[in-house]
Amino acid sequence: MADEQTLDTQTPEANSAAEAVSGEDLATRVQVLEEQLAAAQDQSLRVAAELQNIRRRAEQDVEKAHKFALEKFANDLLPVVDSLERGLELTSATDDSIKPVREGMELTLKLFHDTLKRYQLEAVDPHGAPFNPEHHQAMAMEESTHVEPGSVLKVFQKGYLLNGRLLRPAMVVVSKAPSVTPPSIDEQA
Repeated sequence: MADEQTLDTQTPEANSAAEAVSGEDLATRVQVLEEQLAAAQDQSLRVAAELQNIRRRAEQDVEKAHKFALEKFANDLLPVVDSLERGLELTSATDDSIKPVREGMELTLKLFHDTLKRYQLEAVDPHGAPFNPEHHQAMAMEESTHVEPGSVLKVFQKGYLLNGRLLRPAMVVVSKAPSVTPPSIDEQA
């Protein structure tokens, strides 16, 4: 019986020691699993955010493709518009022999302008405006006392914007202040 009592007293202590060890193991295991869960949740949030960013970028790319799909085609048509405009500038409106041709050119040019406007292609004709390097390309500078320095004096070629984005810069002559010549020295004095 004495042996039975010693076995009984050792068994509860051994059981509680085993329970303490398994309790610590369980707590550690729970902590590890919670950290893994938090990492998995964080990763899933990051993946969802990345998918949303990819979707948004793709939508923007499609929108830009629709908006600017005509860019190459419009660039190819602009020389035709330029030629019609130059032809009208070089012909006389008072010459009766070319009046029907001139009227046909004016109608064709008007049709071109209306079509370009319908597709959000707008002309940049900066005559008299301040020089803007974002929309104008300076071809030369010319002294002028009539306008402020940095203003556009002449436009060689109109520029164009497609949906607000520069398609072709306007080629211009920009004014500059007249140069001051030093007074001549009178050598006889």
